[in-house]
Amino acid sequence: MGLEDGVIEKVRKLSLASAQIPIEVIREKKVVPGLRYEDGSGVIVGITSKGQVLGYEKDWTGKVSAVPGKLIYCGYNVEDLVKNVENENRFGFEEIVYLLLTGDLPTKKDLSDFVKVLDKRRKLPSALKKRLPYKSKNEKMMGALHTVVSAMQVFDENPDSTDISNITRQCIELIAKFPTIVAYCHEVVVAKGGKAKLLAPKAGLSTAENFLYMATGKVPSPEKAKVLDLALILHAEHGGGNNSTFSTRCVSSSGANTYVAICAGIGSLSGHLHGGANEAVMDMMEEIKKKVKNWEDICEVENYLNLIMDKKAGDGKGIIYGVGHAVYTISDPRVAILEEKAKVLAKEMGREKEFDLYKKVASLAPGIVNKRKGKTACINVDFYSGFVYDMLELPKELFTPIFAMARVAGWSAHRIEERLQGKIMRPAYLPTYTKTKEYVPLDERK
Repeated sequence: MGLEDGVIEKVRKLSLASAQIPIEVIREKKVVPGLRYEDGSGVIVGITSKGQVLGYEKDWTGKVSAVPGKLIYCGYNVEDLVKNVENENRFGFEEIVYLLLTGDLPTKKDLSDFVKVLDKRRKLPSALKKRLPYKSKNEKMMGALHTVVSAMQVFDENPDSTDISNITRQCIELIAKFPTIVAYCHEVVVAKGGKAKLLAPKAGLSTAENFLYMATGKVPSPEKAKVLDLALILHAEHGGGNNSTFSTRCVSSSGANTYVAICAGIGSLSGHLHGGANEAVMDMMEEIKKKVKNWEDICEVENYLNLIMDKKAGDGKGIIYGVGHAVYTISDPRVAILEEKAKVLAKEMGREKEFDLYKKVASLAPGIVNKRKGKTACINVDFYSGFVYDMLELPKELFTPIFAMARVAGWSAHRIEERLQGKIMRPAYLPTYTKTKEYVPLDERK
């Protein structure tokens, strides 16, 4: 082992020894790791008018119990919002963005004007295009997205102003440009620089239509674009406590500028415990399709899922991906909506057997997790979203950036709200030691 490896190994061992805290100490001190109580409910750290995620309720005795999941946007049940957009046979993501930013549903004129503003701001200036990672080695999509969004502050005449009018302008600019940035970053990263074809967004197309056009090179059918539009609506917001939104709010509370705050959300979402689960589901399902000989045999499927839990299959981590959520336990309200769209797309594309396999896994996995780990867990939105994106001819590398493309609406709404509330976040951590140590001179240390 060389000097460098030896130093790294020693630091690793010492870090491991100093960081481990016995669970008994955590309970004795009444610390709440991850800001979540042992029953899964979150510690309340603020108040928001934006999103509400309901997975638990308290009875009159104060006992917390799991309930069927609900997702609320500014007081509106997301299931009702989706249903009405579908009934009116139109695109709805732009309306949801307006709702999250303002707290109100737009009038017809308000929505028309807002869409025109987004449409006008979708293009990237030439100077910003030059900041795309054309020559970067080992570039990842979320890293590329972070780089370009951070670079936007260079071209803003007033990037650091925390005046709400300025922040609102910046947020609308980001929401409008995110689909273009995501599509361009993918084209550059995959095409490796000079061969990239950067298609300009088309005027008059919705967010979903424009993204599919720029990402695939084809203007999509209205039916397919509306499926993506629906997915964007379902991912646009998830309360103030999800990791990326909380990160955005935390950085915003310090007075940092909008671009840096949104980059904090991007950084958080890049983590596999937050944004990358749909990719992991796709990898898992690909393996199941190869290893399970008879997809219709429910026992064979169940046996393979148990092998995954035993760390004898899958990626060896003992996780059935797409099962479980930080708040939802009985049900994730977004799943039924996406599942129905997956069913329709699968029928159109001759992939019904695949969809049936997904359904089998979805019906079996929560029971297996409950039996093996003793906790109630439901199928989450990531279970079907990757399958849906795949049927829209979108590559796996785009799955998490699409999540960001939708969630930037929620990040922006919370960014504005946090600046209006205006108190820097400063939680406390308890020390592991009980008394200060005596300093030992360097020459006397062993």
